[in-house]
Amino acid sequence: VQLQASGGGLVQTGGSLRLSCAASGRTLSLYKMGWFRQAPAKEREFAAAITWNGGDTYYADSVKGRFTITRDNAKNTVYLQMNSLKPEDTAVYYCAVGSTSWRPTSMNGYGFWGQGTQVTVSS
Repeated sequence: VQLQASGGGLVQTGGSLRLSCAASGRTLSLYKMGWFRQAPAKEREFAAAITWNGGDTYYADSVKGRFTITRDNAKNTVYLQMNSLKPEDTAVYYCAVGSTSWRPTSMNGYGFWGQGTQVTVSS
């Protein structure tokens, strides 16, 4: 499977962006999906995750109430709507496909990763 993340860019504090993660080579509808992010000089961290049908979603405390993860299985795409962005949200954002040992917040629970899209929030 190949994952293509897009939608990143430069935005001012308080602004919004919507990230997309499109998959090819495999149908995502059966898989749990997640978004992680990695800021400069920091470890990659969990941001949000969603079950195969969107019935359950998970968020890091730092993004809860501001970010929303959704999916459109017909389009084989997962989204991350990011509102009220802060400078500390600046990072490269990665989407990933959950593995059989999926734990929503753990990188070890994901088997395939996209290439990442840069999000920069200016103050």
